Amino acid sequence: MKKLFLALIAFVLFCSHDMYLKLDTYFLKPNTSATIQLFNGTFDKSENVIDRDRMIDASLVDNGNRAKINLDQWSEKDSITILSFRTGESGTGVAGISTAPRTIEMTATDFNKYLEHDGVLDMLDWRRKNDALEVDAAEKYSKHVKAIFQVGDKKTEDWQTILGYPIEFVPLKNPYDLHTGDELQVKLLYHGEPLANQLVYANYKETGHGHSHDDEQENTKEHGHTHNKDKTNETKQAHSHSEDHDKSEEHGHSHSSEGDNVGKHDHSHGEGHSANGEHGHSHSNENGETEEDHQHTSGTQLRTDDNGNLTVKLTADGIWYLRTINLVQSEEPELTHESNWATLTFEVVHGHDETTHTHVDDHEEGISSYVYWIGSLILLLGLFFWFNRKR
Repeated sequence: MKKLFLALIAFVLFCSHDMYLKLDTYFLKPNTSATIQLFNGTFDKSENVIDRDRMIDASLVDNGNRAKINLDQWSEKDSITILSFRTGESGTGVAGISTAPRTIEMTATDFNKYLEHDGVLDMLDWRRKNDALEVDAAEKYSKHVKAIFQVGDKKTEDWQTILGYPIEFVPLKNPYDLHTGDELQVKLLYHGEPLANQLVYANYKETGHGHSHDDEQENTKEHGHTHNKDKTNETKQAHSHSEDHDKSEEHGHSHSSEGDNVGKHDHSHGEGHSANGEHGHSHSNENGETEEDHQHTSGTQLRTDDNGNLTVKLTADGIWYLRTINLVQSEEPELTHESNWATLTFEVVHGHDETTHTHVDDHEEGISSYVYWIGSLILLLGLFFWFNRKR
């Protein structure tokens, strides 16, 4: 009973999710104070802050220089870990965090649920084909996240910096040379080598004025506009691994004790599963109302080619994010699997006016021009009649 009680407490406290580096805007001014938020949860909500001793690497790259992030640059607000820094000269910057591995033990049933919920479909398929669905698991896992941002107008080559993480996304073009409707090629590296045939999820969160160029999507959010009217794009967020404030991490699963870094996967809090792979589940808030469903495998499913490359169609203005989980069988003693998690975030805007990153509604712009020209015409006519009367 005591173990069950501790497991339930751990599950409530340490729900597992993805990790992202996020900025309110990825377009920053030179030589000014700025912040980057480290989210440990869904893309919209962070569930836990991250202990600094969990970070094997925390780096900022700009204008050819890679600098280690100091401990005094970190702070916390609610469940968000916040990095404060000062931008330098104009250029394309990179921020990166790599965490130390942790180990978790799961029953076969819980491990299968985790694979399904977090979109690790290749391993789940392998277990089915090899009659391994009844095999328990002990997994070592770690997370490696990056963000690319633009300071001022000058573009630099820092966007292609390889940070040397166990797994990482590296763009093959500067995202800030591209605009909505363009395509971005990205290489996925695993221990420095291209990772082929890896499942990747790509998605985006709209910024204030959405602007889509996708022929198959319609953006229905306020202030958004599109070039088509076919389908509604719902930007639901991925939902997976976690890291907690007490250095005890798990998959959304439960710890059997507070100090041992082991736990079990527990999805007994009411997730619903559909047969088409959309594994949405809802949570109730403190008033008992159902909150928005989270999608574990939301966004576009992509696969890297033989060279570890994939192509992302940048269909709309917004903050874009890529996520992947590379899970392989392990030969280490006491382990059955090892996983490395990676995310990449950056912002995309349309190219109507490359000198600004805000959107002026065409309708409002049209009214302003109309009023201006009508007023000018009336003024000219008034002057014409006034001078005729003088004569």
